Amino acid sequence: MAGWYAVVSQDNFNQLLPGRRLPLHLVGDVGRLAAIGTWRYSQGVYQFDADFMGALADTLVVGDMPSEVLYRLPEWCIYIETPGRQWLGGELHGYWVHLEYDVNTHRSELRLLLDTADALIPVPIHLGPWTVTEAVDRATAEAARQAGAAGIAFAPGMDHVQQLAANINPLISLLLYICSDAPEIDDDRAPGTSPKRPAPTKTKRGWRLFPAEKPRVWTVGRQIGDQLRAVNHSVNDCGRSVKAHLRKGHWHGFWSGPRDGERRFNYKWLTPMVVGVVMQTE
Repeated sequence: MAGWYAVVSQDNFNQLLPGRRLPLHLVGDVGRLAAIGTWRYSQGVYQFDADFMGALADTLVVGDMPSEVLYRLPEWCIYIETPGRQWLGGELHGYWVHLEYDVNTHRSELRLLLDTADALIPVPIHLGPWTVTEAVDRATAEAARQAGAAGIAFAPGMDHVQQLAANINPLISLLLYICSDAPEIDDDRAPGTSPKRPAPTKTKRGWRLFPAEKPRVWTVGRQIGDQLRAVNHSVNDCGRSVKAHLRKGHWHGFWSGPRDGERRFNYKWLTPMVVGVVMQTE
């Protein structure tokens, strides 16, 4: 993002503050360009099965975020569609996601760019061994510090932080599935393929990266969605639909590998399970 900061600064040189700092109304452009500019090389669009998305969004991240899993983005930047979902009461079409590392603070961040009906809203999330709420609180505290350095009063309360965390948590759940072990992701036009990160091409002028020619749509969790629909209603011999009793889907994580060697954190979403079915007979 430092590179995009330089681009925005150069294009708005006359508006720079002392110390060559961008005014706050232009800082958002850095986040917007960083997300869309990075996504341009692969242009992956991830479309969740509607029922699966609803189940995942209801499976909130409890306790510390599994930040290790979020480093496994299948592409440098992805776009996740969210039809029917909202952000702070407004329509949310989807969101871009990429990673960032601040070389000055040595801080790792998850960066969201929310595609709302009114604007493109950059949202930083500080990664570490803490909860979603604390991650948002840390990012908000940093925003307040930057605002103070620019002479602007910005002191959001804990209610604001908790409201942001409540809206971000479902988005983290969707992302966690994409980054989890063996997610169900496929391309209807090229079945059996999987997303991958951009690779440079050798040219007469050396190795270069080229943007994708067009967006590529990936379907996520279609078979799982079919399973969810099947277990939501079991049909008895008489053909009458009976509501099944389900155990809610949940996340399951565990470490694998030798204790004295390289270990990997495995993360899976366990689908809702039928724990009791009422059978009707004539």
